[in-house]
Amino acid sequence: MKTDKKLFSYETLAHAAAGAAGSVVGMTTFFPLDTVRSRLQLEDHREAKNTLAVVKDLVREEGFSTLYRGLVPVLHSLCASNFVYFYAFHGLRHSISAGPRGASAEKDLLLASVAGVINVLTTTPLWVVNTRLKMQGIQSNNEERVPVNREHFHGLMDGLKKVYARGGIAALWAGTVPSLVLVSNPAIQFAVYEALKRHVLVPSPGTSGSVARPSAFVAFLLGAIAKAVATLITYPIQLIQTRLRHGHNLGGLKRDAGMFDMMIYILRRQGVKGLYKGMEAKILQTVLTAALMFATYEKIVAFVLKLLLRNEYTPIKH
Repeated sequence: MKTDKKLFSYETLAHAAAGAAGSVVGMTTFFPLDTVRSRLQLEDHREAKNTLAVVKDLVREEGFSTLYRGLVPVLHSLCASNFVYFYAFHGLRHSISAGPRGASAEKDLLLASVAGVINVLTTTPLWVVNTRLKMQGIQSNNEERVPVNREHFHGLMDGLKKVYARGGIAALWAGTVPSLVLVSNPAIQFAVYEALKRHVLVPSPGTSGSVARPSAFVAFLLGAIAKAVATLITYPIQLIQTRLRHGHNLGGLKRDAGMFDMMIYILRRQGVKGLYKGMEAKILQTVLTAALMFATYEKIVAFVLKLLLRNEYTPIKH
């Protein structure tokens, strides 16, 4: 079928591979900022200083290596997650919209949301384990806490097995509800990025209105703007998602607390500002990471399509 050819094509595969590679480059470069973000989100005792001050505190307290704690499993998960997301988005986009000519901000937002749901349902267990690996071996200093058993994970697969053994399927998909709400984040990001790209770039000659590939600098700039918009809108839910994935030992809050339970708890203890703790580091990390990811992604896609496709989209045989 024609739709199958669009969904299972070298073009879609190229977008997925480029998205995965771009995300790995971006995260590797700016990973210490993600460490600062997660520590501020999860440690109530840690003062929300500026990002550089928190980096200095962490290095002084725990050594330089703590800035890269959990990097390898994060890269594995990010690679898988972005491959799924980019493949789903571009596969659906080319199947339904018949390529860039049928693209619009509304369609991009809808398709990005669908791709986000597919990604969340597929890869949430990887991120549950990653959140716990990142905080492994770090003592909690919350003022109110109840005993909690923390197992030591020897990598991603070992973590998946132990989380499942201890809490079953439900534990592997902890934080799924806020994650599904946060589908709006990459959806907004993608829709803004594609809309900006259509407005900034002129159509390529002889391509019936499809836009040219942006330069690395333009892609970096557009990616940064798109991610900043998405992060500012959705940050409080991201904070709650991180806490639910990590699990908590907070006194006065039930162990199986949901999204709204956690939100109310934070509001009561820390006020509205508690929902935005660590946002400076998150903005820096996600904006810079997304910008570098899109710059890398566009270059890889342009190279692969030019090398392999020669403007002819050949379906993958399956």
